[in-house]
Formats: sequence, C-alpha cells, structure tokens
Amino acid sequence: MSEKKKFTLEYELKSSPRILFSFISEPNGLSQWFADDVIFRDQIYTFSWDDEVQQAKLLSVKENKSVKFKWVEDEPHCYFEMEIIQDELTNDVALAITDFATDETIAERKKIWDNQIGYLHSVLGA
Repeated sequence: MSEKKKFTLEYELKSSPRILFSFISEPNGLSQWFADDVIFRDQIYTFSWDDEVQQAKLLSVKENKSVKFKWVEDEPHCYFEMEIIQDELTNDVALAITDFATDETIAERKKIWDNQIGYLHSVLGA
C-alpha cells in the first residue's frame, strides 16, 4: 500500500469568515454539508453518513480561522484541516482544505471534497 501524501485544495466562497467558521467547527454547521449527522463529545467528533460512522479527534481550533481534525483510525501523520483565507485587498474568502491520500485514492478524495464544498455553497446561498 502506498504512503498517504498531503494535498491542498482551495475553494472560493461568498461568506464572512465568522459565518463560515460556524460551518466548519460546529456540529450543527458541519451536519448541514459535511456529514448527515455530527456529534461532538470529549474532543471527538462523530460523523455519520448513510451507513458509515467515522470519528475524528479535534487537534486544533483557531477562532474564525481554522479547524484541524484527525480521523481516529487513520495513520499517525495524517489529518485534515479546513482553513479560512481572506484576501486583504479584495476581502474575498476562500476555504483551504488540507488532507491526505495515496496516489490511488487522491482523485477520489478530491472529488469527495468538490462534492462536499458544493453542498456548502448551497447552504451558504453563495
């Protein structure tokens, strides 16, 4: 099995950092686009989709800036992070996603993120 490597995706979103932050950090916000159901207890987020449940540990939070998670069952060096980037000149807001995938799974991972961010776009009404 090949090693997982880090990759980063960036999506422009029409939203204020404060509003966007609630969608990437709060269970209620995350359950509107990232997973069907999200429960947060003892620094562990439990994400549910149709017939799949995955747990992620919250590694770090920067208010209105970023959240970093680690899937409980993933390799030690792997994590996924969602970081809000605001252009100082234009005030445009983007969401940068950092994740890990093998060469075999990277295309699929990117497609999954594209889909999820598509949901986020519609939830934000952007």
